Amino acid sequence: MSNILVTGGAGFIGAHVSEHLLRGGHNVWALDDLSGGFKENVPTNTTFIEGSILDYSLLQRLFERHFFEYIFHLAAYAAEGLSHFIKRFNYENNLIGSVNLINLSVLHKIKCFIFTSSIAVYGKNQLPMREDLIPEPEDPYGIAKYAVEQELKVSHDMFDLNYIIFRPHNVYGEKQNIADKYRNVVGIFMNQIMQGLPMTIFGDGTQKRAFTHIDDVAPVIARSMNVSKAYNQVFNIGADQPYTVNFLAEEVAKAFNVQPRITYLDPRNEVLEAYSDHEKARVILGAKPKVSLDRGLKKMAEWAQKHGARKSQEYKNIELTVKLPPSWRPA
Repeated sequence: MSNILVTGGAGFIGAHVSEHLLRGGHNVWALDDLSGGFKENVPTNTTFIEGSILDYSLLQRLFERHFFEYIFHLAAYAAEGLSHFIKRFNYENNLIGSVNLINLSVLHKIKCFIFTSSIAVYGKNQLPMREDLIPEPEDPYGIAKYAVEQELKVSHDMFDLNYIIFRPHNVYGEKQNIADKYRNVVGIFMNQIMQGLPMTIFGDGTQKRAFTHIDDVAPVIARSMNVSKAYNQVFNIGADQPYTVNFLAEEVAKAFNVQPRITYLDPRNEVLEAYSDHEKARVILGAKPKVSLDRGLKKMAEWAQKHGARKSQEYKNIELTVKLPPSWRPA
């Protein structure tokens, strides 16, 4: 039994990872500022702390009081496209907050720092994207994630801080924030359908992504701390089969038993095809995706219908409005 801190523990992936850690018999503390997560997501028997990874004094108190042995760092604002227009916010939350945790992990001799990065670090790269490729991030979000990866590497080399890095992509499922109109296309589509609105797609919908259900991600992340061969390694994790966004829209509509209605918006600056190779995670972590796209969408649709539509959240503190898509402009 270990004492574990999960940052972003009221968020989508963080809440699911916490649940699997609890099943493993561990003591779990969930830290979240509730900017994108919900307290109701936090599993029973988790100690919840409302606070930010930018609050260094709070982090110091938590590390000193609870003697954490492992850190699962999932707190982030993961809006790749929007990150161009909120650069300062992006780097403060996704880079500086992470460095706060790394510093304290070194000082308190944490056994392993498990970090959820992103496929966004690859940018426009060879397909399928493999861990041995040189990352070439195309947006501030990917740049921040890659910077944290590099920080973990140098912290291991200098201070012997062990780490595991995961690069997931397009994860969807129950407990996701479907009200965030800037990220998580599956949740956006479902929220629009439940409000009787057409699904909106940037560009012509031929962009390709591999969409991954949370049940194929969270258990692997949670158990990785027990796999010594995974230490100080980087892993892609997720589904193998890419689909177009057009096909996804049809499948989401099917999960709700409605005819697809789509409104196409002007294209935005994004990588047109992004999917990765997962052989390394299969060999070392036994990661084998089991949830098909249609089954995963059905599970999430059932959950979404029980909880109902949520009003789309507006991000009010846009730093740059040059080339900002009209649908993202504050009302």
